[in-house]
Amino acid sequence: MNVVIASTRPGRIGHVIGDWFAAAATSHGGFDVRVVDLAELNLPFHDEPGQPVDGGPYAHEHTRRWSEATDAADAFVFVMPEYNRGYSAPLKNALDYLYREWHHKPAGFVSYGMSSAGMRAVEQLKPVLGALRMVPLAESVNIGLRQAVADDGTFMPSAPMRAAAQGMLDELRLIAELMSAARIEVRA
Repeated sequence: MNVVIASTRPGRIGHVIGDWFAAAATSHGGFDVRVVDLAELNLPFHDEPGQPVDGGPYAHEHTRRWSEATDAADAFVFVMPEYNRGYSAPLKNALDYLYREWHHKPAGFVSYGMSSAGMRAVEQLKPVLGALRMVPLAESVNIGLRQAVADDGTFMPSAPMRAAAQGMLDELRLIAELMSAARIEVRA
């Protein structure tokens, strides 16, 4: 499973929340967990000359690395902020680089924000993932920053957040196993 940290802003809390979730996923035991931080991946604005639907060959090394990391994962969790009632441009850019690598894989969400705890961004992202033939989970972990982050920037996950993470991981594991069989059949 790839835990994708979608914020690239300086001073962000996304990596702290992503690390918390990655630790929860590792403790869950159902996944090999890899953290993919879009700030570290540093993809330029989509610069491949070919169409992602063609599946390569890719012209740029950064796209080949991103393709390999994405293709190898059997599930994804997007750790994502809500900016102005939507999801981040770096996340959309990262999704648009690829196409077939996303197919028939489940996606979970750990969203964060102020008034809606990122839920509006998640709802905007789901149709995009559907177009990539992914399977978005219905439930997500939604973090209200005012309640979960102390004045000093310390992230304090609540018991309901931890329970939501465990429930989502259980569902993600189930769907990942089912979709793995479907991917094998489709590729055969």
